[in-house]
Amino acid sequence: MSHLDAVLARIDADVDAAMARLFGFLAIPSISTDPQHAADCRKAADWLVSELATLGVSATSNPTAGHPIVTANVAGSSTRHALFYGHYDVQPVDPLDQWETPPFAPVIATLPDGRKAIRARGSSDDKGQIMTFIEACRAWKSVAGSLPIGITFLIEGEEEDGSQSLSDFLASHGSELKADIALVCDTGLWDQQTPCINTTLRGIVYEEVTIKCADFDLHSGVYGGAARNPVNLLAKIIADLHDDQGRVTLRDFYKGVPETPPHILEEWRALDLSPEKFLGPVGLAIPAGEKGRMVIEMIQSRPTCDVNGIIGGYTGVGAKTVIAAEASAKISFRLVGHQDPDAIRDAFQAHVRARLPADCTADFISHKGSKAITLPFDMPDLVAAKAALKDEWGVAAVTIGSGGSIPVIGEFKTALGLDSLLIGFALDDDRIHSPNEKYDVRSFHKGIRSWARILAALAA
Repeated sequence: MSHLDAVLARIDADVDAAMARLFGFLAIPSISTDPQHAADCRKAADWLVSELATLGVSATSNPTAGHPIVTANVAGSSTRHALFYGHYDVQPVDPLDQWETPPFAPVIATLPDGRKAIRARGSSDDKGQIMTFIEACRAWKSVAGSLPIGITFLIEGEEEDGSQSLSDFLASHGSELKADIALVCDTGLWDQQTPCINTTLRGIVYEEVTIKCADFDLHSGVYGGAARNPVNLLAKIIADLHDDQGRVTLRDFYKGVPETPPHILEEWRALDLSPEKFLGPVGLAIPAGEKGRMVIEMIQSRPTCDVNGIIGGYTGVGAKTVIAAEASAKISFRLVGHQDPDAIRDAFQAHVRARLPADCTADFISHKGSKAITLPFDMPDLVAAKAALKDEWGVAAVTIGSGGSIPVIGEFKTALGLDSLLIGFALDDDRIHSPNEKYDVRSFHKGIRSWARILAALAA
């Protein structure tokens, strides 16, 4: 776009003023989980309404059963339109005595390696990230008089508390939120020098199973060897969930699991994420996933099965020779591609029942599951955004997956039919949700420049 160079120059000239505006936002203690901060959440929503007004955008603070949701709609100079999502609420600050400076009195701190960073609660998650986008829009409006594409802003105040009001809001305001693509700035860089775009989010199935055998706990000296031990039985059921190659053994478990394209695997291989680099910091060295797969595949593009907890028998101090009457486990499956959560749940329960003796039973508690989210690697908006990020950072943007789940992305797909580009500028050492949260000054500045380029690229 012909205005892009001038827009980038305006961003560079205005970065100190942009920082000052961010500091005003960070000073508001908008802790969504604490009822005592309900007024602060309303204040943060009102602050956003006022800030968007300085761009010539009419915004609304929409009341919900919880905290307000801020929306605004601005036309662009092209027919393309995007929905931008962020959240203004923040995590509690406890333990307060571990903060080096007050959490809602933002400061510029110098890190041990010389980097400059904005220290405050919400600086990285998600207020600083929101403001990278708003400041990019400000520069475009200032230089060109309009944005390259239309934008609908959707900024909620309950993300850190489960986004409890968002589903109903999307259902009742769907016609106002129509767009070609959703833009989400709540993720991070691959490293300090390398941008990335999250193209997949693993889904989840979470099950609890309780195996019941005898009518009551038994003396192991009397019944041992004859009575079925539910702890032993559960251990065997769990052991049978994987084969010797690290693959999950449930029937049709890998149905709908795609293979990552070779050129993406080459990108990932070039990142050189060795088992030692990834597992070393947590005291491990040998990966436990599917044999023949890179670590980066194991944590991003392959499905998993993990036992999250086991309960059974006597676990107190000292010895108690008992055969428990029941034992239970909590088990989660991370899903990829087009795996069906209901089919995985049914397969797990069938796996358990097939291994039960006739005089034992299994009870299940099924928690809500979600499908994985996957963007096509050749999607035009993704290709355009990658090129824009490379222009800004000087290195190719990595397309990676997220091992975790971000429920709002699924909501956008289900309720609005929108794919989402997850582009953020946080770093692994930002200490989000922890004392001394920070956001690198460089991340903030280059984040603004990156969004300015992406807006131009999406228009093209």
